Amino acid sequence: MINFRYHVVSLTAVLLALAAGVVLGAGFLDRSDDDTATVATTDSAIASFEAGYASRTAPLLTNDVLDSTSVLIVTTTGARAEDVKGVTSAIERAGGSVVGSVELTAKLLDPGGRQFADGVAEKAGAEVAEITDAAPGYPRIGAALARAYLATKAADADETSAQLAAAFTEGELVVGEQPDRRASLAVVVTAPRSSATEQQGASLAALVTALDQASAGVVVAGPTSSSQQGGLVEAVRADDAASQVSTVDVADLVLGRIAVALALAEELDGRSGAWGTARSADGALPAAS
Repeated sequence: MINFRYHVVSLTAVLLALAAGVVLGAGFLDRSDDDTATVATTDSAIASFEAGYASRTAPLLTNDVLDSTSVLIVTTTGARAEDVKGVTSAIERAGGSVVGSVELTAKLLDPGGRQFADGVAEKAGAEVAEITDAAPGYPRIGAALARAYLATKAADADETSAQLAAAFTEGELVVGEQPDRRASLAVVVTAPRSSATEQQGASLAALVTALDQASAGVVVAGPTSSSQQGGLVEAVRADDAASQVSTVDVADLVLGRIAVALALAEELDGRSGAWGTARSADGALPAAS
């Protein structure tokens, strides 16, 4: 028998698709890569309906699916504050514990800064096996970031993680205070697509692969434009990282933030996927389990 939660998931998936610009039978409305193209409606009445619907259905969909699991919020420069706030709230409603937030600066993600960042990782992590064993470049940088902020099981920050976090902060590669605990999951909230993100995609894909290998899972989430050509979510999906980390390209929608929480739960269960708009391989949001 199909249970009530399944029906709620199905209805929410339909609404999420509509909110993201999908018309049943007609396909995705925003198929253009033009910067002026829009996906989500600007009608405040519809936005209010979406928010109200989400507030009623979110407890049924995400109730305790994260069960006190610790989560680190990672942002890229230019990520919208409202997206970060919304994703954080969705995680907490799902029972997750957000341990803190750090920003990956343009200095870290732009390819021109790779050599400097790699030097910081190599020097600060000279006695850490998982860093010294990593390939030079962004794999090693990612391994160092992972040791600073993440663990396969949540753990208190230690001297090594503090040393690494301090080195990246002093090098202006990361902004934000080091959390007291190393989280077991991470959500990377990306900026909208721009000329800057076009240059940063390969760097981010390599970094999140390393973060995923040292944790229980990573979700890369961005607004609808982030899955268009040149966006950071699109870059991750086009990389080998797509088989290891999850992506959600509707973090600018209330229902999309619910999808982020559900994607984190999938990562906890060892599954990855791509959810959100019609550019997402696995549909609007993870199916009910």
